[in-house]
Amino acid sequence: MSYSVPMPSAGPSAPPLSNPITVVSSQFLASYPVDLFITEKLMTIKEGAFSVSDAEGKDMFTVKGSVFSLHDTRQLLDSAGTPLLTFRQKIITAHRRWRVYRGDSSDSKDLLFSAKKSGIVQLIKTELDVFLATNTKEDQHDFKVKGSFRERSCTIYNKDNTIIAQMHKDHGIKNLVLGKDVFSVTVYPQVDFAFIVAVVVVLHEINQDRSGKD
Repeated sequence: MSYSVPMPSAGPSAPPLSNPITVVSSQFLASYPVDLFITEKLMTIKEGAFSVSDAEGKDMFTVKGSVFSLHDTRQLLDSAGTPLLTFRQKIITAHRRWRVYRGDSSDSKDLLFSAKKSGIVQLIKTELDVFLATNTKEDQHDFKVKGSFRERSCTIYNKDNTIIAQMHKDHGIKNLVLGKDVFSVTVYPQVDFAFIVAVVVVLHEINQDRSGKD
């Protein structure tokens, strides 16, 4: 299946990475920065239900998952409704870890990456460590997220501390009128934008946790 690549970002440019970052698929790479817009429905019985579109308003991905589901599971679907990724939360852990699998699988052989909070208590700032499935020792993160998710202002780095994506808040009044929260993510060149969306999904779900314990 082929996927359309979003239009270039209208923001500042950045040089392509010497080694492209591919986690989900090379089909989600672009040679230029791209902006993705994430719209979350504020008034809904579904948790984690939001859509991702490009700068032209074309639907790219949808995230689905109900608060009434038996397991704490989310899915990232492409524009045709095909599951690209499945997210499952490991509940019995101090740092609230999420695991992300290919397609609609939850089999260990299909694990792509996992992510967890860098510390137990995070009231204002957000820090997330991301580990690829091949990084079984996890003695060093593969990717890091820093910033404030509440302000929709986070930056994603690779393990060399190079910025690969940035999140921005959209303050459009029309979004508030429609009862929606909209923010954008600028994905840098040669970075798998489906992977970046997946990391944002995990960020979203961890910050939706209302337990207050972690």
